[in-house]
Amino acid sequence: MRALAHVSDLHLGRDPATDDAARRLCAALLEAEVDQVLLTGDVTHRGRAAELRRFQEIFAPLLLAGRLLVVPGNHDRMGDDVHRVWMGGARVTASRLPGLHVVRVDSTAPHNRSLIRGHGLLTPADLEAVRRALDEAPPRALVALMLHHHPMPLPEEDLAERLASFFGWPFAAELPLGPALLRALRGRCDLVLHGHRHVTSAAVLGEGAARPLRVLNAGSTTLTRQFRVLEHDAGCLAREQWLAVPGEAAPALAPAAA
Repeated sequence: MRALAHVSDLHLGRDPATDDAARRLCAALLEAEVDQVLLTGDVTHRGRAAELRRFQEIFAPLLLAGRLLVVPGNHDRMGDDVHRVWMGGARVTASRLPGLHVVRVDSTAPHNRSLIRGHGLLTPADLEAVRRALDEAPPRALVALMLHHHPMPLPEEDLAERLASFFGWPFAAELPLGPALLRALRGRCDLVLHGHRHVTSAAVLGEGAARPLRVLNAGSTTLTRQFRVLEHDAGCLAREQWLAVPGEAAPALAPAAA
């Protein structure tokens, strides 16, 4: 039995409380002894090199052990544009780990350097690269796809998102090619892990099928102070649980219905 943890939207550098929550999160992940941590973007708050260094310092135990995989988020494209650190500028990469095959997708774009243009980008070429990466998955491995932006619609979470929807701005919209991505994954992938929206959510596509596809949003882990752990064996999910990050309670965030 192996276990992975899904975290997202740390926003390091936003304020001292956020950075303290990140430190407590790393300690909780180490205590949980998960095999792999999957971090789905917005690692930094303003994409600054100093925020990146803070992340590397806080999460050094996981990074040095090779137990942390990251995709960039729209906030990582701001400031010093640190997004290349995690995927080297590639749009799609695949990592084969014990019992786990992870496809990473960089769903950010140059327009994310503007705070009000936080929507993602997925191209036909990205979809084809995802299909090739799925071809590399070994038998009896759990297959997970990581990206920052959500591939299916989610409810607006706050006033800014409601205003964006009212005026037709794509600030918090799902990926336009999200449905095509999900169709390409059906029957070939087990998990889609994303962030961007700060309230946790979960959906199961093809429930009851031989290989259903779970679409999971971690929310902002430094805000919710909790993270999802998924245990798996021989390519099958065995158990899901939420673990708390010790410390001062954060504002309550209700799960979103998807």
